[in-house]
Amino acid sequence: MGKRSREERATADDDVTAATEAPTTKKSRKDKISPDAAAGAQVAPISEQEADGIEPKKKSKKSKKEKKPIEEPEEEQNGVDSPSEEKLSKAERKALKKAKKEARAAADASVDQEDNMDVEEESNEDLKRLKLEKKANIAAHKADKALKKALKKEKKEKNALKKEARGIDEDPIEANGTHDSQLAPPAEGAIPEPAATTSGYEEHPQLTELPAAEVESFLADNFITVTDHRKDAPTFRPIVKFKYLQHIPKTWLAPFERFEAPTPIQAAAWPALFAGRDVIGVAETGSGKTFAFGLPCIRHIMSLPTKERKQKGAKAVMVSPTRELALQIHEELVKIAQPAGLEVVCIYGGVPKDQQREALKTASIIVATPGRLNDLLSEEAANISNAHYLVLDEADRMLDKGFENDIRTIIGYTPSEGRQTLMFTATWPASVRELASTFMTDPVKITIGDNPTGELRANTRIKQIVEVMDQQQKKYRMMEILKQHTKGDKQDNRILVFALYKKEATRIENEIKARGFRVGGIHGDLSQRDRIASLEGFKTGKVPILVATDVAARGLDIPAVKLVLNVTFPLTAEDYVHRIGRTGRAGQDGLAITFFTEQEKALSGALINVLKAAKQDIPDSLMKFGTTVKKKQHEAYGAFVKDIDPTVKATKIVFD
Repeated sequence: MGKRSREERATADDDVTAATEAPTTKKSRKDKISPDAAAGAQVAPISEQEADGIEPKKKSKKSKKEKKPIEEPEEEQNGVDSPSEEKLSKAERKALKKAKKEARAAADASVDQEDNMDVEEESNEDLKRLKLEKKANIAAHKADKALKKALKKEKKEKNALKKEARGIDEDPIEANGTHDSQLAPPAEGAIPEPAATTSGYEEHPQLTELPAAEVESFLADNFITVTDHRKDAPTFRPIVKFKYLQHIPKTWLAPFERFEAPTPIQAAAWPALFAGRDVIGVAETGSGKTFAFGLPCIRHIMSLPTKERKQKGAKAVMVSPTRELALQIHEELVKIAQPAGLEVVCIYGGVPKDQQREALKTASIIVATPGRLNDLLSEEAANISNAHYLVLDEADRMLDKGFENDIRTIIGYTPSEGRQTLMFTATWPASVRELASTFMTDPVKITIGDNPTGELRANTRIKQIVEVMDQQQKKYRMMEILKQHTKGDKQDNRILVFALYKKEATRIENEIKARGFRVGGIHGDLSQRDRIASLEGFKTGKVPILVATDVAARGLDIPAVKLVLNVTFPLTAEDYVHRIGRTGRAGQDGLAITFFTEQEKALSGALINVLKAAKQDIPDSLMKFGTTVKKKQHEAYGAFVKDIDPTVKATKIVFD
């Protein structure tokens, strides 16, 4: 019995020893025992088997998370006091329990330390893996960035080729004549100011190198007078050759191929217009004014930032007095606007509005008569709130026709700041000067011809013949002249016949048609479609004779008109000048024959002055009617109005 008790107690002690030594059997912690575990082992009693050199049996290792509690001796569990426990005092038993408890705590601490080391090793491996992944991501990002850059460059090259095909420079053109690369970049998110408000026209180096004597000779030979009241403004040299035009694609210049050099009004006006200045152009009819303001208009719009160019509404507005003139301006502008990808719409009365409303949605340039444009503006079908380029063509004629209020209304719809305003006129009366002083800012005034005051003058290249006769002689003489100028090789010569009233025009057209002549008509009684058809037939030469009233007298550019025949003298000398101005255009010579009767003798003095100014022969039969000219009276001040130029600033007088 005693032998069995000793063996059982030894087994129990072996269990305690195994429990304290089990955690130290891991490979990572071989031969290492914590100090706490060693202390516990010294407290525990040594069994007889250990003393005899017999190695106690060790329990199998459990998982780190599951630890089986240390089993007490079988006798103790059964409540039976063993002889060995009787020999242990109470204090020794407490010490034994405390040692067991400390052994368990030491074992747990050792396991936690091992776990932490394993985690550290795993963390180091994860860190290395993350670094490798980061390097791979950086390399992939660089490759992706390089690919995007290559694609962007390829896209830019394709766009450049497309722009070159359309005739647009690769770099955006600034309205002041400089490239974007020469200007400071705008702040991010800021909307650039309209290009029309900037100045700084860049003169071509070859033009700058021209001798001053050659420039002065050009100005003198073409009777060009430039007046600029801004003291700080630079002096603009006229662009005497097309090669001196900078930043203008060749496709835009296609309409100029048939000309050797710009016309005087174009040469003098282009520098100021490209520089963004307001300009007043006083020039005779047929001087090339349409392209004078048309080319800077296209360049102004194309120089706008893309965001501003895509804003709703037209970017330029051009107002003319008649439908025919509006159609002519539209026809000429399309030639230079289409290569730039801009749409031009013509707005005039006498046709339905629906098609015009639809065209206004995408148009960049509006060419219009005052009445119809005002109608569409009041309906909010037209939007010119972003139109920073405004042209008033034939301004004197529009005022004569009573369009002043309409013009002021139209200007009120345009931006009040940053607007570039152009006014072209054949004469420079007080009414035009007053209008210019109201809406223009320090304009550059350019006068073409030996007429710096802007008085009414006819083209000196037009030969004027005045025949005084009775009313009954007109029909016979008209037919005689038509036969003379349409026989032989002259059968296709274009002849423009003017009547005073619509009924008279219809009668004359029928009389000419009855004699076998090819003739068309253009006057107020005809529909707009018939008027356009007659005008197109006359331009192409299909109908060589055109009968018209004064509605067709202003601004029409009909090439190669050989003869203007005034069957009835107009109501004013101004209308006479504009009638005969349909011939002798584009530097060619012209002929004008006028029938004058006693009923028009009140206008003889004004007609004689026009003939004198143009150095034409004056028949004695006309001189007998007298040379008195009735002075025009102001609508408000009568004959006592003081004729001054409001565009000229007053001179400040300082007294000593």
